[in-house]
Amino acid sequence: MPRVAISPEAITVIDQLRETHGELIFHQSGGCCDGSAPMCFPKDEFFIDDNDVLLGTVHDCPFYMSRFQFEYWKHTHLTLHVVPGRGASFSAEIPLGLRFVIESRLLTEEELAQLETLEGTE
Repeated sequence: MPRVAISPEAITVIDQLRETHGELIFHQSGGCCDGSAPMCFPKDEFFIDDNDVLLGTVHDCPFYMSRFQFEYWKHTHLTLHVVPGRGASFSAEIPLGLRFVIESRLLTEEELAQLETLEGTE
């Protein structure tokens, strides 16, 4: 049971971005500049530390969120999607006239129980 999934459209954009930037990483922004938005960076251009939680991978890209923000989102399933438009962020897709967005839903009790068993939490 993954915490994060990806749409086919987002897969296509990631493939495009890899041609230019190589390996990529995602971080769910905590609200600065563009609200709460998924941000895509070349892997070596974003520093991950103990304050970040790995939610999973999307199309072979690690997807992180700050530990503080995760406390608010830990009951949700996220799907990375892409839409036309320009976000106000530094994310790698912005020059393409696109922006990554998150579609979310609450996890069911059964899904939460599966995740807790896998993650060894609570």
